[in-house]
Amino acid sequence: MPNLSIAIIDSNMLVGIGLQQIIKDIMPADIEVFSTFEELKEVTSKKNFVHFFVASRIYFEHTAFFRDNARKSVILVNGDMQINGMRTLNVCQSEKMLVKSLLSLHGEGHGPGHPGPDLRRGEGKGHPMGHPGHPAGHPMMPPKHVEPQAQEQILSSREIEVAVLLAKGYINKEIADRLNISITTVNTHRTHIMEKLEARSLADVIVYCVMNGFVEVGDL
Repeated sequence: MPNLSIAIIDSNMLVGIGLQQIIKDIMPADIEVFSTFEELKEVTSKKNFVHFFVASRIYFEHTAFFRDNARKSVILVNGDMQINGMRTLNVCQSEKMLVKSLLSLHGEGHGPGHPGPDLRRGEGKGHPMGHPGHPAGHPMMPPKHVEPQAQEQILSSREIEVAVLLAKGYINKEIADRLNISITTVNTHRTHIMEKLEARSLADVIVYCVMNGFVEVGDL
């Protein structure tokens, strides 16, 4: 399956690069980060982007373009901002919630021929980033550093139990109580999980659990 082409347009390059890395861990995509709308326009004639993730300030400066591409566009907003008729993504939420939102988006399918994800619109309808679950569209893919044929052997059964509880937001003491093990043992499992998955943060553990069917997005 060819990679999707996604554009992130944000003058704050730290935000753009951070979002780029999170998306790369969730879906096989060719993701380009642009600091200005002019940089984007230089390549739009040569490349068909299936999604535009655009900062709200840039959106308001070039409303006509993004409204013409409303099915593809997701406006990056700070907080619970709504834009009439457009989909929005709150970039000021926790990394876990951001990953959850993007997983929901990915589960809705992409590109020409697929209906756009049911993200939150200005009318205030629907789930903030579409419906949880994995409807038809591009199949959910494992994180790029995980070999598909080896997925079942990466973590032990106990490590999977711990990983699922971590993904659901339980703290170490709660995990120890639920599994009837010591906090020291939980810490050891957690260290092994992070090492085996080459995880940089808890967000990578969440992605792994969702991609492999250990937890549903709606349960996070």
